Amino acid sequence: MAGLSALRTLHAAGVQDAALLELEDSVGGNSRAHVLAGQACPVGAHYLPVPGLAAREVSEWLHEIGLMRFDALRGKSLPDERHLAHAPQERLWIDGHWQDGLLASTEGRPALAAQAQRFAQAVSQASHLGFAMPSQRAPFGAAHAALDAQTFAHWLQAQGLNDPHLLAYLDYACRDDYGAGLHTVSAWAGLHYFASRHGFKAPGTPLSEAEARSEGVFTWPEGNAWLVERLAAPLRAHLHPARTVLRVDEGKHGVDVWAWNEAKAELEHWQTPQVVMALPLFVSARVLANPLDALTKAVQGAHYAPWLVTHLQLSEALIDRPGMPPAWDSVAYAPAGSTSALGYVDNQHQSLRPDRGLHTGPGVISAYHALLESERAALYSQPAATWAQRVLADLRILHADIDDKVSAMALCRHGHAMRIPTPGTRSHPALAALRQQRGRIRFAHSELAGYSVFEEAFTLGWAAGQAAA
Repeated sequence: MAGLSALRTLHAAGVQDAALLELEDSVGGNSRAHVLAGQACPVGAHYLPVPGLAAREVSEWLHEIGLMRFDALRGKSLPDERHLAHAPQERLWIDGHWQDGLLASTEGRPALAAQAQRFAQAVSQASHLGFAMPSQRAPFGAAHAALDAQTFAHWLQAQGLNDPHLLAYLDYACRDDYGAGLHTVSAWAGLHYFASRHGFKAPGTPLSEAEARSEGVFTWPEGNAWLVERLAAPLRAHLHPARTVLRVDEGKHGVDVWAWNEAKAELEHWQTPQVVMALPLFVSARVLANPLDALTKAVQGAHYAPWLVTHLQLSEALIDRPGMPPAWDSVAYAPAGSTSALGYVDNQHQSLRPDRGLHTGPGVISAYHALLESERAALYSQPAATWAQRVLADLRILHADIDDKVSAMALCRHGHAMRIPTPGTRSHPALAALRQQRGRIRFAHSELAGYSVFEEAFTLGWAAGQAAA
């Protein structure tokens, strides 16, 4: 996404002889799509929150492609509701039934109700320190550094927030956005998840119109590949897929790039005045002939989350259980740190057909697993059948008949899906140095923010494109 954003920005600035060398057969990175049984499904990112005020470049582009529009009568920008996740959005399987939302119900749980209120107050107080999405649009002072120096679990313990149901929800939130749980990510990251967007509302707290709108998310059957297509379409002639970049060498008068053309099985030599490295930093460190000292330091001790995304074709409707009806996102309750499973999304949920939904007929669901770093080797070496059985075991908790209804499965493994914002990552001086890098080689990747989301990638790509132009 950062590379596409940088290319778009260069072209908008009048630099028409810019090209993007893409490793894969199609662009999009973690936002690409797959097709199973004729049904589009995401191989990675599958939603985009309605952007806040700080993500102005993202918002401007969404206005450009029609996802946002300015309402002159109301004096505000509004999302196109046809592309927002339809209700019901999320449900949780707990205590033998489905419930609305992913935080366990506070009914009959007075301790959870009290601690949810206290956590809401803590997030509100933290918001006054300054949090934004993208993160570089907010100040970062001593109080932020103190949060970044400890784990989220340690901070929660210090606040006396220890209710297991609250911790289970917060652990899920961290794994969903960062690929690792509250015992691994920093307290800055844990609070940033809420404070940079829509905050945290304790159950039963009414939402204002603005708050309800800010909690909306854009989504499509193919996930964020829908956004990729809109970003890539005007740039198609300048995209060069199936290019394995082998070496980037900065010289006195320009930059030499050597790439292997996979389709033609031949070496290509590109010469250019400037290069934007829209790569994970540990890959940039291998590709650059003379990596910067800041780059070398930025990848030392870095942690990356491996992910498994599994698409399951259903031959017929699954039997549902008591509680709320099928939702876009379905998750099983699990204590913090006890599972890598993140539930599944229904890829037909956005359909406008009256018979939409996997429980009214066959379809495709996509299950997500944020794995431990220690599982990366197994993800690489173990056969697909082994992982398929693990996926089915996790889904069996939600649907006992899942084995009888699955006619095909497609598994996508991401060995290094995203950088984990462990303590010290956000305040890492080397990342700051790379964000401010000047010269013939510039860097644009969400990893420069210490974690991986669309708004960060798009904005960092825009900044690199502007600087290069």
